[in-house]
Amino acid sequence: MAYEMKRYRLLALDLDGTLLNDRSEVSETNAEWIRHAVEAGVMVCASTGRGFQSAVSIVERLGLDSPMITVNGGEIWEKPHSLHKRTILDSDKVIGLHKLALDYPEVWFWAYSTQGIYNKEIWAEEPKSHEWLKFGYYTEDLGQLGKILKEISGWDGLEITNSSPNNIEINPLGISKASALAELCRLKGFDMSEVVSVGDSLNDIAAIRASGLGVAMGNAQEEVKRAANAVTGTNQEDGVAQVIRQYVLRT
Repeated sequence: MAYEMKRYRLLALDLDGTLLNDRSEVSETNAEWIRHAVEAGVMVCASTGRGFQSAVSIVERLGLDSPMITVNGGEIWEKPHSLHKRTILDSDKVIGLHKLALDYPEVWFWAYSTQGIYNKEIWAEEPKSHEWLKFGYYTEDLGQLGKILKEISGWDGLEITNSSPNNIEINPLGISKASALAELCRLKGFDMSEVVSVGDSLNDIAAIRASGLGVAMGNAQEEVKRAANAVTGTNQEDGVAQVIRQYVLRT
């Protein structure tokens, strides 16, 4: 199949709510168009809030051997299982975030460290001995979520986003999918103008704004749509495939 190439060389794809449908599956249509993009010389990069272990299985099922961005930019992988850079969230911050979580018994919380995933049910016995990557809160009670957000917004050193309207995700200040993409571009000799970023949540906004083309999913939060250059179909409508066909490859 022949394509007329545009200027884009790197396609950064969020996973949940973007590449994955509501059953957490990659549709065959999305997988097919990712293969076409790779065959045309485009580097396809998973760019996710997920930790490496849950993201790499999706990437490998797609047959990709390209860079990955995990935990919202806290880890940059030159390719699966080959770590390029990791940025740690200060353990004192994590201890404070955990202490705040305990003030809200109905709120679920979790945290990624290099040693494993911890949450409300299983917490680290010695938090200071861990290298932390990200902390998160989840609740369907938006009032409680708003109170937590108001509290931590006054703390120094935190990058605060979400991956759904019902959660808050915290990374070290300055760490985002955009910062990770800039580092990947430096590593690979690309310019950010050659990047297409696709996503649906607040943790995608920085990358969408910083990329040559920022695309929001049809199911994206409204703030994400406002930040984007274009809006594609939903994650139930193979929106990623639509982006590849319309913008990355001209078919």
